[in-house]
Amino acid sequence: MNQVLDAIITRRSVRSYKPDPIPEDVLERILTAGQYAATGMNRQSPIILAVTDKAVRDELSAMNAAIMGADKDPFYGAPVVLVVLASKAAPTYVYDGSLVMGNLMLAAHAEGLGSCWIHRAKEEFESEEGKALLRRLGIDGEYEGIGHCILGYAAEEPKAAAPRKQDYVYWLR
Repeated sequence: MNQVLDAIITRRSVRSYKPDPIPEDVLERILTAGQYAATGMNRQSPIILAVTDKAVRDELSAMNAAIMGADKDPFYGAPVVLVVLASKAAPTYVYDGSLVMGNLMLAAHAEGLGSCWIHRAKEEFESEEGKALLRRLGIDGEYEGIGHCILGYAAEEPKAAAPRKQDYVYWLR
C-alpha cells in the first residue's frame, strides 16, 4: 500500500505518553507538514504555536482543564503541544486550521509518534489568559483556537481501528 494511505488508515489517537522529548528535526518535519496543508485560496490563515517549554505546556494544560471542569492533564502527559489557531479574517479559517491539524497528526504518525486532537483551544484563546499569551508572543490579529495537536512517544500500543460504518459512502454512478 502507498505510504500516505497507510498512514491515513493506521493512525490512531494516543492518550498515554512517555515523557521523552521529541528531537527537534522530527518536530520541524511535522511542523512543515502542517504548513503545507491546503487552505482556502492559499490564504494560509492558520498559525501554529509549537510548545516544547514545560512551563507553557503546563499553563495551557491548566487552562484547558479548567474549561473542561477537570483537574487532570487533558494532554495525557504529552511533552509537546502544537496549538493551531487561524485568522478570523479568512472565511475558511476553521476548515484551514482543521486541515493543518490533520496534516500534523498524519506527519506525527509517519515519524513514529503518537498524537491526539484536543479541543477547547477556541475557549482558551478567547480568554484573557489566552489573549495575553498571544500578546507575549507578539501575535496580533483576531485568531480563533482550532485545536491542540498533542505529540509524544506512545506509552502503550494504540487500540485497533473501529470498523467503519456501513453507510459512510454513497456512490452516485
